[in-house]
Amino acid sequence: MESFLVSLFSILFIISIPIFLHELGHFLAARSVGIKVEKFYVGMNLFGLGIKKKIHETEYGIGLFPLGGYVKVAGIIDENLDSSSSKEIKDYEFRAKNAFQKLWFLSAGVMMNFILSVFIYMVLFFSSGVEEIIEEPTISKVQQNIIIFNEINDTLSVKSPAAILGLKSEDVILKINDIDIITWTDIGASIFDKADSVVTITWKTEKDVTKTESIQLAGRPVFSNGKITKQGILGIMGNTIHRDIGIIESFKIAVLQTYHIIINSFYGFVGIISGNLPLKYVSGIVGIAKEAGNVAQSSGFISLLSFMAFISANLGLINILPIPGLDGGHASIVIVEGIIRRELPVNIKYGIQFVGFVLIISLFIFTIFNDIKNIIN
Repeated sequence: MESFLVSLFSILFIISIPIFLHELGHFLAARSVGIKVEKFYVGMNLFGLGIKKKIHETEYGIGLFPLGGYVKVAGIIDENLDSSSSKEIKDYEFRAKNAFQKLWFLSAGVMMNFILSVFIYMVLFFSSGVEEIIEEPTISKVQQNIIIFNEINDTLSVKSPAAILGLKSEDVILKINDIDIITWTDIGASIFDKADSVVTITWKTEKDVTKTESIQLAGRPVFSNGKITKQGILGIMGNTIHRDIGIIESFKIAVLQTYHIIINSFYGFVGIISGNLPLKYVSGIVGIAKEAGNVAQSSGFISLLSFMAFISANLGLINILPIPGLDGGHASIVIVEGIIRRELPVNIKYGIQFVGFVLIISLFIFTIFNDIKNIIN
């Protein structure tokens, strides 16, 4: 029960803030260009369940179902599937604005998610500093167990090749397959593409005894460019040195961190569409809740903040994809209308949104069952 509650509150914490800021971005952008905001909700008020209060022209609310949120503006067909609109275009409506104003409104939520991710990482790096690898090829720690693939591409924990070989802390790697090892980077370069291959390793022990033995490397699952591949892994860690950094460098590293999350997540979607990424690796809200609970219990609040930054960057990417029902889908319609210089018929836009609604609900249901299946397995 305690584990369930930790997972529940953890997922609410890491999801609600990115969603709130996403919708706040839309809200502020709409107000900045004179679009009337009819509703501002954090959480989904399905069946009218939730807390709401109307202030001036906007209804503010907290839905009973916390997974989601929305800003409803006048003159747009969105996930509410409201196709009713008068023929007379009002100045405060979304459809009355030019393409740039529309795109500003549609992209503001995504921008807020990326900004949140960068901000969190910047604060974490500035407060905690960074750990930099010491290039000397001296082993700091030997991993006793590592995660690899089995025959059906499921992950499996096994004893590491380094542990089998008898490598120990303070041992120095001298050669791999007769290639001299000068730096720690040389080790990774020498074994990266040799998953499941036998390599010969020469090392010097703490007592200055030189040993040479062969061992089969393990294949660790690595996601790269839209597919999962095997990376050669020995199971050793190098020495690092802690370095405090300033706010400017923290910002630069945070931007890079967010950028890499976005790129890797994008390749993840490409991998799913192309079939290179098995669907069993696709996770939804249940999987995120389980992982959030694990992070909260094992690593604490700081790691949970880092997980929030990761979720926020992914939320931004998902919403910018040209999928009907999402911000990117709306933006695609705006771009098409800008090119043809007229609005698409209401029935076509309604149909596009309906298809998007079905896709999103279907994906939501699929990921729940997929998460439950993975947890059971």
